[in-house]
Amino acid sequence: MKEKGFLGLSQRGIALPLVLWTITVLMAIVFSFAVAARTEMRMTMNFRDSIAKRLLAEAGIERALLEISYRNSFAGKGPEETDLQVWRIDGVPYSDGLGNGSYKVSIMDESGRISINGLTDASGILLKNLLTRLDVKPEVADTIVDSILDWKDADDLHRLNGAESDYYSSLPNPYKAKNSDFETPEELLLVKGVTEEILFGNGKNRGLLPFITVFSKHAGVNPATAAREVLLSIPGMTDGLVESILAFRDATPSMSSADVQTLLGPMGNVLRPYIGATGQNTLTLNSEGYKQGEKGSYAITATVRLQQNSYRYIYYKSPAWVVQ
Repeated sequence: MKEKGFLGLSQRGIALPLVLWTITVLMAIVFSFAVAARTEMRMTMNFRDSIAKRLLAEAGIERALLEISYRNSFAGKGPEETDLQVWRIDGVPYSDGLGNGSYKVSIMDESGRISINGLTDASGILLKNLLTRLDVKPEVADTIVDSILDWKDADDLHRLNGAESDYYSSLPNPYKAKNSDFETPEELLLVKGVTEEILFGNGKNRGLLPFITVFSKHAGVNPATAAREVLLSIPGMTDGLVESILAFRDATPSMSSADVQTLLGPMGNVLRPYIGATGQNTLTLNSEGYKQGEKGSYAITATVRLQQNSYRYIYYKSPAWVVQ
């Protein structure tokens, strides 16, 4: 007579389902470990690639600092006296390979950007024109310009379209107007009217970030290094004059104040209130590191202030927003 087990079933009849269930559970455990191991491997590879891209971007920053030193050592000398190409400081990108990766880096003289801390009621038209060229609505541009001026002035009286502490205190997360200069570009996000899309761009339209500075308190902009969008924001500037300036810069590694006056001609007097002197004292370096055959990059932005034969960092962001 066969031995009965649970619910009257034979022990032989129970063995097969138990073995099948045991195998199923073991397979599930093995599968979960395999998925976990694969996920960790991908995370490790992504981390490794991110580190590699960051190091490539840092190499780009170091290369830019070397090129700045080389440029300064040949300041005032003709092309025939230099052995290598002198890098421009108007935001033109340069690329080079390194191992199985590469970097793209540019140098921008801050005097070619609109100074937020140097902005006044008279020069505010520069920023308004730039904002409208970046497809910001005129009424929003008016709000941003007036609110920036209110943010950094010492009083609590707001301009027609501006805002002071009474407005910021009414927000869900209240704070007060700074009543002082901006310290970083990201601080603009605290100002009424400024959004991430306006500051950084949205893929379709360029943002404000590449065209403004908070690290140099100058009046007007320097045509020798200013971007096309900034040049076209100068009241009275024409497309023809902008093309002449850009063509001169393409043909010559440096542009003097005398060159600028010659190119502007009779319009120089009209444009003078918005034209600044040459800079070359505060420079921003934008570097991106790439790995061969991979999409995406790691970006670093560094701003340096030159001091005789040395320099010091006054801003360093890693990773940074990719400047389009």
